[in-house]
Amino acid sequence: MRLRQLLLGCLLLFWLCVGLVGCVALPKAIESDRIVVGTAARLRTLDPADAYELLSGALLYALGDRLYTTRPDSVEIVPQLATALPEISPDGLTYRIPLRQDVRFHDGSPFNAAAMAFSLQRFIKNGGRPSYLLGDRVASIQATGDYELTIQLKAPFAPFLALLTFPGLCAVSPQAYQPAAGQFLPQQFVGTGPYRLESFQGDRLRLAANRDYWGEKPRNEGLDIQIFSSPSNLYSALGTGLVDVAYQGLDAEQIRGLRQQAAEGRIQINNNDGLGIYYLTVNVLSPPLDRPEVRQALALAINRDVIRDRVFYGQVQPLYSLVPSEFPVSEPDFPRNNPEQARAVLTAAGYSSSKPLKLDLWYRSNLNSNVLAASTLRASVQQQLDGLIDLQLQGVESTTAYENLEKGAYPLFLLDWLPDFLDADNYLQPFLACSQGNPQQGCQSGSSYYQGSFYYSDRANQLLQQAGESTDPQARDRLLRELQQLSAEDLPFIPLWQNREYLFSQPYIQGGNIRASGAIAFGQLRKVKNVAR
Repeated sequence: MRLRQLLLGCLLLFWLCVGLVGCVALPKAIESDRIVVGTAARLRTLDPADAYELLSGALLYALGDRLYTTRPDSVEIVPQLATALPEISPDGLTYRIPLRQDVRFHDGSPFNAAAMAFSLQRFIKNGGRPSYLLGDRVASIQATGDYELTIQLKAPFAPFLALLTFPGLCAVSPQAYQPAAGQFLPQQFVGTGPYRLESFQGDRLRLAANRDYWGEKPRNEGLDIQIFSSPSNLYSALGTGLVDVAYQGLDAEQIRGLRQQAAEGRIQINNNDGLGIYYLTVNVLSPPLDRPEVRQALALAINRDVIRDRVFYGQVQPLYSLVPSEFPVSEPDFPRNNPEQARAVLTAAGYSSSKPLKLDLWYRSNLNSNVLAASTLRASVQQQLDGLIDLQLQGVESTTAYENLEKGAYPLFLLDWLPDFLDADNYLQPFLACSQGNPQQGCQSGSSYYQGSFYYSDRANQLLQQAGESTDPQARDRLLRELQQLSAEDLPFIPLWQNREYLFSQPYIQGGNIRASGAIAFGQLRKVKNVAR
C-alpha cells in the first residue's frame, strides 16, 4: 500500500510539473562547463596525414591550425598560422609565406617554419588517403627563414591558397610524429589548436580547452565527443538530455521532428547550406548511356523537387550544376525536369511504351537516404513518362561500390561528393579530368575513371588546365563557367541536390553556429547556467 501511495504521489507531482512548465524540464543549474557533443558519423583516425572523413575534418578544425582558414560567415580566405597572404611569384610557382612567432604546440615545443615544413612534408611522405592533394602539385617545401615558409609548385595552380585550408594540412609537433610511409597515429593528436586531445578510446573522445592558445580561446572547458552507433540512438540521447549538442548523422525524418520541436521552443536549431553535392555518375561507355540523347532524356525525366519534398521534407536544395550555388561562378545549366521533351527525345531515339529505355540504377544500400532517394526517383520517372523509362533498382554496400566503380560495373550510380577545399575547381577537376584516354575508348586513368563515368574530353582537359594556371580571376571564372556548360551538354554526371548542415542543441546552449565552410565553431559553444532547459 505504501509503495502504491508513493507511486501515485510521484505521478501527481509529474503531471503538476508538466502543467506548470508545458512539457519542458524545470530550471536547473548546469554544473559542468564541458559540452557533450553527440554524433552518428564514423571516426577512423585523427592523424591529419590520413584523415579524410567528415567528422575527422571537423575535429581537426578544433584541434589544429592551418596556414590559412576561412572567415566564419563566408568562404573568404584569411591567415591563421600565416601572418599574411602569400607572396606569389609572377609565374605562379613559388609561394612565400610569413608565419606567426607566438605559437606553441600542445607538447610545449615551439612552432616555426621548420615545424610547418615538417608537417606538410609528412602529409605527402606518409602516403595517407589525402596525400595526393599536395603530392601531385608540390615540388618542394622549405623553411627559408625561422618564420618564413616557401612552397614550390610543379605547375601553376590557381586555387592553391584554398587548398591550404584543407583540415589535414595543419601543423603537428615534430616531437610527436614521424615522417615515414604508412606510419600513422590514429588516436593521437599534438598540434597548435584551441583544444588539446586528452583521450580517444573507442567511441569517446575527450578534448580540453587549450588555455595557452595564441588565438581566441574556447568559451567552454572542453568537449566530450560521443559517437553513437545509429541515428536513432543519437536522436534519443538528444531527447533525453544525454548530449548537449547533436551534429552529423541524423536521418531526414528525425531532422523533421527536431525542426518541429525547434518551432515549439523545445530545442535549438542552427543550419546552413551544406557544401556536399549528390549526383548520378553516368557510365558513358555503357550502352545505351553511350548515346548522348539517352543521357539527355534521363536528365529531362528527373524531378528534383519531388526528391527534395518527399525524401528530405524540404531539407535539401535542388542542384543544376556540379558547382553549388554559394559560389558566384556557379552556372545552373543542367536540363530541368521536362517530361514532354524527354518523351520526344526518347521517341526520336527509337523507344516506346512497348520498347522502353531500360537502365539499372545503383545506390548504396547501407545509406537510408540513398535507398529512399533511388526509390522516389524511379517512381517519379515512371509516373511522368508512363513507363517509357524503366529504372531497375540495384543496391550495394558502400565499400563494395567504391571498389568496383572504376571497373565499369555500374551504368548509373547515386553518389555524393564533399569538397577538399572551397573552390569551384574542386567540384569540376575531380569529375571531369582525365590524364589518359581518348574519345573512342574513354578515360583510362584520372578523375572520371575513378568516378566510374569514363568521360573523356580534350576540351574539358584544356579548360581545366587553363583554369588551374590562370592568374586573371575574370578569365578563370569564364573558363570555369565554360566547363560547367560543357558538362551540362555532355552529361557524364547529373547533379541532383545539395545538402544542408544541421546542428541541434539544448535550450541552455549558446553559440551553436555552423560556419559558411560547414565547420562547427566548437569554441563558441557555452552553457547558460540557471536557465530553464
